[in-house]
Amino acid sequence: MTEGNFVDYVKIYVSSGKGGKGSTHLHREKFIEKGGPDGGDGGRGGHVYLVGNKGLWTLFHLKFARHIKAGNGGDGSGDRSTGADGDDKYIEVPLGTVVKDKETGEILFEITEEGEKQILSRGGKGGLGNWHFRSSTNQTPRYSQPGLPGAEMDVILELKVLADVGLVGFPNAGKSTLLSVLTSAKPKIADYPFTTLKPNLGIVAYRDFQSFVIADIPGIIEGAAEGKGLGHYFLRHIERNSTLLFLVPVDTPDIKGEYDILVNELTKYNPEMLDKERMVVISKCDMLDDELKAELKAELDVSFKGVPYMFISSIAQQGLTELKDKLWKMLNE
Repeated sequence: MTEGNFVDYVKIYVSSGKGGKGSTHLHREKFIEKGGPDGGDGGRGGHVYLVGNKGLWTLFHLKFARHIKAGNGGDGSGDRSTGADGDDKYIEVPLGTVVKDKETGEILFEITEEGEKQILSRGGKGGLGNWHFRSSTNQTPRYSQPGLPGAEMDVILELKVLADVGLVGFPNAGKSTLLSVLTSAKPKIADYPFTTLKPNLGIVAYRDFQSFVIADIPGIIEGAAEGKGLGHYFLRHIERNSTLLFLVPVDTPDIKGEYDILVNELTKYNPEMLDKERMVVISKCDMLDDELKAELKAELDVSFKGVPYMFISSIAQQGLTELKDKLWKMLNE
């Protein structure tokens, strides 16, 4: 999937169908001049539903579908015949889609399971026919109810990427390179910050035909939780990942300090992020010889007490099998 096709934010206008009107029909047939009221009810207007589809990874299919309308209910008719219900409209969305009211910003609901179906806009109720209004004092009512109008609303659909592992790091930390060697994904890679502007997803093939999904989340900067840079836009994608993989390049002046900044930004955005499993990966370790690596390890054993860490090199393909093993163990404990 190309970066341009990864759409994770759309605004759409939806309207449900209006209900059909009830009938004011009076029964007439040969030899029966005054058969009384027999007007049927109007059909209900069509609903607009959102349905979860695990086969979708993006909201791209809704990028140009800005107006979505369900069908109107049919009118009632004689012989107490009810009008047809309006056609329902089903909008398929990827798992992890959050629905917000555009006016208030209120979260209406989230779609997180395959086949999950939620009504976004409810169709209007059909009107009652004159048959319902007959009485001993009014045996031929010549009125019925009109159908109720449908509902209209502007909504925002936001996708929070659902992945097993989320790659977290500063811009240019090597996340896209790691994704490209662990999976068959082909993210954009360059030696300048913010190469990645949209999350990239890849499937890591593991032993015995097993696999897990890893997401390359665009780089975080200090102040991201307050919205600095594209902070909120990036951080929401990390909420759905069960395991966080912090990537820090070995040539960073303060490895523990950079990790602390990343954790701090995640915590300020959503304190529940601290509950996730996490591991630190020191990348670009082909730059170190054995002696330097031993010195750094002794230092990090103290700094990262209680937090698992390991050395890798994406370019030199060092430590990648061990990384897959550790991630698989963390995901399946």
